Amino acid sequence: MTFTIDDVEELTGLVVAAWRTGLDRDWSAPAGCLTWSCLRTADHTVDTVLAPAMFLASRKLDGYPAYGVGTPGADASPAILIEALATSTRLLAGVVRTAEPEARAVIWRRPEVETRGPADFPPRAGLELVLHAYDVCLGLGVPFEPPDELCQRLRAHTLAWPMWASPGWSSPTDDPDAWRDLIRASGRLPR
Repeated sequence: MTFTIDDVEELTGLVVAAWRTGLDRDWSAPAGCLTWSCLRTADHTVDTVLAPAMFLASRKLDGYPAYGVGTPGADASPAILIEALATSTRLLAGVVRTAEPEARAVIWRRPEVETRGPADFPPRAGLELVLHAYDVCLGLGVPFEPPDELCQRLRAHTLAWPMWASPGWSSPTDDPDAWRDLIRASGRLPR
């Protein structure tokens, strides 16, 4: 199964809608089980979508670009962070859709530098987007549950990726509830 840029756009729409329902909430509260505030986590979430766009656009094969485009910062208002997330997704979509299929760029540096093609950059952004959206929504006390089919594609596409071996993470399983499985495998509290 492939998790596509269309999936990232759908997921971003869901995140934007959920975060907007929490505009009047306390964004200085911790984001779920993280020590970061909802604001800092939301800002980081913008970066997790923007960075893969920069990586792929750079076509660098030996490391991440030594430059980048900044996020609004953790001092930005929630409304600005929501706008930045939507904008970052549009940038990623443009880069992915215009990349030649044979294009390559560094997708991550740990445990070692690895390059991938355009099809792997949407799930790179999507995995962190869905997990940090969950963190922020948990901290704000607003509901967030992405569609199971979307989570199934994301889980299947990333199943062999190295982040599942990171400290505090474990491999996804064949749990029929792919969303619950992604939350569990990422070391987050069960919903």
